[in-house]
Amino acid sequence: METGGLPLELWRMILAYLHLPDLGRCSLVCRAWYELVLSLDSTRWRQLCLGCTECRHPNWPNQPDVEPESWREAFKQHYLASKTWTKNALDLESSVCFSLFRRRRERRTLSVGPGREFDSLGSALAVASLYDRIVLFPGVYEEQGEVILKVPVEIVGHGKLGEVALLASIDQHCSTTRLCNLVFMPAWFSPFMFKTTSGHVQFDNCNFENGHIQVHGPGTCQVKFCTFKNTHVFLHNVPLCVLENCEFVGSENNSVTVEGHPSADKNWAYKYLLGLIKSSPSVLPTEDSDFLMSLDLESRDQAWSPRTCDIVIEGSQSPTSPVSSSPKPGSKASSQEAEVGSDGERLAQTPDSSDGGLSPSGEDEDEEQLTYRLSYQVQGPRPVLGGSFLGPPLPGASIQLPSCLVLNSLQQELQKDKEAMALASSVQGCLIRKCLFRDGKGGVFVCSYGRAKMEGNIFRNLTYAVRCIHNSKIVMLRNDIHRCKASGIFLRLEGGGLIAGNNIYHNAEAGVDIRKKSNPLVLCNQIHHGLRSGIVVLGNGKGIIRNNQIFSNKEAGIYILYHGNPVVSGNHIFKGRAAGIAVNENGKGLITENVIRENQWGGVDIRRGGVPVLRSNLICFGYSDGVVVGDEGKGLIEGNTIYANKGCGVWMMSSSLPHVTSNHVSYNGLYGVAVFSQKEGSRELPGGHGAQENFSEDGDAILWEPELEKDDDPLRQPVTIALVESNSINHNGASGLYIQSSEALHVITNVIHANGDRGITVAQSSQLTRVANNSISCNRQSGVKVEIQCKVELRGNGIYDNRGHGIITKGDSTVVIENDIIGNRGSGLQLLPRSDTKGKTNKTIFQQISNNRECIMQNNKFLVFKKKSDTWRLMNPPARPHLENSLRGPSAAHSGQKVTAMATRITARVEGGYHSNRSIFCTIL
Repeated sequence: METGGLPLELWRMILAYLHLPDLGRCSLVCRAWYELVLSLDSTRWRQLCLGCTECRHPNWPNQPDVEPESWREAFKQHYLASKTWTKNALDLESSVCFSLFRRRRERRTLSVGPGREFDSLGSALAVASLYDRIVLFPGVYEEQGEVILKVPVEIVGHGKLGEVALLASIDQHCSTTRLCNLVFMPAWFSPFMFKTTSGHVQFDNCNFENGHIQVHGPGTCQVKFCTFKNTHVFLHNVPLCVLENCEFVGSENNSVTVEGHPSADKNWAYKYLLGLIKSSPSVLPTEDSDFLMSLDLESRDQAWSPRTCDIVIEGSQSPTSPVSSSPKPGSKASSQEAEVGSDGERLAQTPDSSDGGLSPSGEDEDEEQLTYRLSYQVQGPRPVLGGSFLGPPLPGASIQLPSCLVLNSLQQELQKDKEAMALASSVQGCLIRKCLFRDGKGGVFVCSYGRAKMEGNIFRNLTYAVRCIHNSKIVMLRNDIHRCKASGIFLRLEGGGLIAGNNIYHNAEAGVDIRKKSNPLVLCNQIHHGLRSGIVVLGNGKGIIRNNQIFSNKEAGIYILYHGNPVVSGNHIFKGRAAGIAVNENGKGLITENVIRENQWGGVDIRRGGVPVLRSNLICFGYSDGVVVGDEGKGLIEGNTIYANKGCGVWMMSSSLPHVTSNHVSYNGLYGVAVFSQKEGSRELPGGHGAQENFSEDGDAILWEPELEKDDDPLRQPVTIALVESNSINHNGASGLYIQSSEALHVITNVIHANGDRGITVAQSSQLTRVANNSISCNRQSGVKVEIQCKVELRGNGIYDNRGHGIITKGDSTVVIENDIIGNRGSGLQLLPRSDTKGKTNKTIFQQISNNRECIMQNNKFLVFKKKSDTWRLMNPPARPHLENSLRGPSAAHSGQKVTAMATRITARVEGGYHSNRSIFCTIL
């Protein structure tokens, strides 16, 4: 570039005096001059943009203090948009015959005002020709009759915005028009300030006060940099309308209503508006702009797989730990030493986590190793979300989520879901972008098959932000919705669409309310600090709720009731003041692969006929219970990790009928699984955790029952007996399983290991509790304790290496059949109530023979080790699960203890009651 020796700073100073046409010509001289003109972005281009009376700050009204990335690009976009209304003139000229031989007519400028060519708008319009420009000079112009636009014209106010006021009712009958820099007020005879039915209208930098604007399809509109004060914009069957950088204040009703399906008949402006939208900067997310929140959780992925189970009794090894991870015979290891897995990873330290409270005699004798090999394949619970949290929670430790639990960005989710991507990219009906809705009743109301897309808007201090009803569809991207007096987003009567990447907070009701067969996709939103629930689904509402952050809400993070049936997956629901997810009043739902943590009440609360499928969730660090199944609660609870909650892992009322299977329940503060009768176990809890919540709309009563849909879901078939099956229940603070119930219960094929009290405690069981094929090991007290007057069947269980007795029973209806009771520190079987017992010592241990009120123990083998190296094999026992890669504490046969005998196949039946004043203490080593 030949600069004549002048420095670039001086050239920039010279060019800063040029007007827009001159800058354009200079940029065409050469590449160096083009780059020089571009370098004026923060100086001359900024002055041109802010000095234009037809536009405002590019980020007005939401971020007026934030500069755009490029002032030149912002000015260019506005300039191009301001010329859209004239595109029709080019189409008309190109269609006229011999247009090449015609001389193009110059546009006239007609001046209106005191001392000007015309004194009123009506008189200027009477003589205006195609595309003339009518300039209104400062003043107030009131039209006494309806103003009809018959030819395309441009009406512009002169001076600053607010100096020209127009009180008129304008009806557009022409193909296109533009109005700019005006203040509109309704005429005395009509509330409508402007209406059109087929043409295109463009508003730039205008104010509208206390009236209505109406556009009917195939008419279109383009509105930018406008303020609407208590003004209602009504769009009916519009194929495409664009509202951009506008402010809506103080509406007494809805600010914008979009009604009816977009018209198939499109006017000339449709293709130009569509092209303008596609060429303008999009608010679709990028990787850098996506919000992610890290969670203080630790990944300990350990797969569960079938294998042969070896039971080892050794000075420092649990009797159910695999041989492959046990020390060699004769080696000594500290009871507090951390277990090292096959890959050499240090798992955790668990001092005194499973050694006994009752100390048998012979502790000073030589250490021995006894191996009991089970000759069958064992199957533990299936892998769950995030794997097994094997170690105890470490105070103050930084715990990281595994990659499979970290939330995806919105862009990643859209790339995975092509249908969602297509929906996010589509434009149909009304596009509302970068607008502010505040201090009024309603934001946007979409009804009767309407279509609307909202991007980058702010809704605040409204009664509600968005309502979508009657088969309408909305797309909401990157909006900020807060401080609404009711719900933020409300969908009912089969409303749907995409709600993605929004920040929804501090609303008086639910952040998102889904009712009456509405079926939206709620994706990658932040929904937090609500005064009630985060998301509510009721009245046969559906929807997919995926990959959201839902936190710090006063009531349940997600509340499902009245036959609501959403798919809830991959969300992080945390730090709520009630339950994480509540399913009440016959609610349903597939709840899968969520992280539910640090909630004040239950991580998941199921009551009053709720019947969800709760699968593969991580429910952890709650301040109460992990899962609560309350009065009449049902559902399938499968494959979840329920970890380190301060209350119970699973709390069940006896009037509930859940199927609890294949869960990992560990390191909870109280019981692993607790089953209580309704009277003793009921708790009065806050909203979203069993309390009735008012979900009426506009004060009307809700009668959802007539709208019920037929339930053909095979996962929700009727269950007649509560079932606890194939779970790993370990390292909980109290008993692994506590039962105080008046209803039948089946406890089958569970691993109950290293809990802080007994393995299983049956305190009350007026109906039969069946405990079969469980592995009960290394618990701090007895393996199983049955209180008086309990009906319990213990069949086929492996009860190993508990610190107390193997089985303690006071029950007069207890059946003990084919259990393997091995290596417990106390008795193998202890019968505590008064009984007159006689014993024989040939092929049986004891056999009591009296009347019908008697205890019978028969067909029990008494086995004695003759050599220290003897190894006994359990032949064909019932199939039981096995705790794999578990943290083992010291064995019952710890250093100095010599185990001399053991028993298998303990078969006993306690019938009726006990008599005499003597008790029986039956010890089987």
